[in-house]
Amino acid sequence: MNIEPIFYAPTELEIEQRLNRVQARMAEQGLDYYVAFCPDNIFYLTNFANAVHERPFILVIPSKGIAKFVVPQLEIPHVKTRMVGDIELVSYFEFPAPKGQAWNDRFQELFSVNKRIGVESICPLQIYDEIPGECIRSDIIDDIRMIKSDYEIGRLAYSCDLATKAHNWFLKSAYPGMPLIEMVNSVTGFVFKQLLQDNKEINPLSTRISAVFQPPSVSHDPHNFTNINMVIEKGGPHISIINAVMNGYGAEVERTFFIGEIPENAKKPFEIMLEGRRIAFEIAKPGILMSEVDQKVNDYFKKMGMGDKLLHRTGHGMGVTGHEAPFFAEGYDRPIEKGMCFTIEPGLYIEGIGGFRHSDTILIGEEGPIMLTDGPISIEELTLPI
Repeated sequence: MNIEPIFYAPTELEIEQRLNRVQARMAEQGLDYYVAFCPDNIFYLTNFANAVHERPFILVIPSKGIAKFVVPQLEIPHVKTRMVGDIELVSYFEFPAPKGQAWNDRFQELFSVNKRIGVESICPLQIYDEIPGECIRSDIIDDIRMIKSDYEIGRLAYSCDLATKAHNWFLKSAYPGMPLIEMVNSVTGFVFKQLLQDNKEINPLSTRISAVFQPPSVSHDPHNFTNINMVIEKGGPHISIINAVMNGYGAEVERTFFIGEIPENAKKPFEIMLEGRRIAFEIAKPGILMSEVDQKVNDYFKKMGMGDKLLHRTGHGMGVTGHEAPFFAEGYDRPIEKGMCFTIEPGLYIEGIGGFRHSDTILIGEEGPIMLTDGPISIEELTLPI
């Protein structure tokens, strides 16, 4: 499948169609309003990215008609420069503010009495306590975001293509003794340069690039990036990681690699990891439960005596963030659907040897996974010269 990468902002029609999907789901659930506080959900429905601080940004969606966006007055020009679509801005002056002039006063004016109001699971109590009417916990926008439009697929393809180029560039430049800070600066510089060449109006608030590696002395601990003085070591296994949101859409690519030589005790775990990855790619097709993908991979790892070397699920969703629902995880009994986007990244972690994990971002097509990222796979390809 040939996907055309795109990098421009969504059209008003794209945003309108997203809102229509939310309102259709609200009708199914009998909701009169829906309240969104999560910045990712607000970005998805407005193209405006905000950072959470003491001044609330809140999107109120009625069952019919346009959404209302409660924002601080000083942010109005900023919102207008980024916002896409027909959205009514409702401003308040400052936080804190006297009674009658506060954000919650303007917020409560947007609701009729005795209504059913949908609320995100992660809604802060500060917001929740000010919602009039019957509050119904419902993650409608998160659910809608799981199925990507053609526009979103193009945006994801662009981010993944750039992440792949940056990662392959890193692998070609890696050497023993290379400090982590050099990798961080080089890869982020590579990515930002290309982003700006393609679109000089990228939004820094919706652009976050994490580019790191872990040497074998640390790679058994997959989320340990606390030592900025880490360096690439001779041998391996190292794990390289690029997880990024590039002007609003995520990408992830990771590889287990070696420098100069492969320790004998690393060969078998690498092969087992690769087979777990193959199983996931083979099973991840529309209609299959996401829990089944993870369970099949985990069952194989346990069969190979690696059950105690498991630390995480097989994969997670990608979209307007670099880490979101849905999930390839035991207990997540939701069927895979065409148009979903995931990482596939089963891993094994052995203290004293290191970590073993490849990650690629994939789109679910009619017959199964379509690779959006790419790169070397085999242990031979990933044994880099000194």
